[in-house]
Amino acid sequence: MVEIWPDTLVAHNAFVALSTQWRTSYGGLVGLDYNAIPPVFRLIGIPRKEWPDLFEDLRVMEAETLRVIAKRADQ
Repeated sequence: MVEIWPDTLVAHNAFVALSTQWRTSYGGLVGLDYNAIPPVFRLIGIPRKEWPDLFEDLRVMEAETLRVIAKRADQ
């Protein structure tokens, strides 16, 4: 079980909702498909004024996910 802090819950939920929206190449995952972010934000009811901060949170999560995947591939 993973503990999710209340102040990160919205970012977590958005990241999970985007979990099928990764761009790939021959080398594997490249990053999230940014075209999918606005529709997902709307569908899960995130107010537009929160989008800029939430987008930055998603970019941090995206970068860390790619880092962990790359590290595992090197093992």
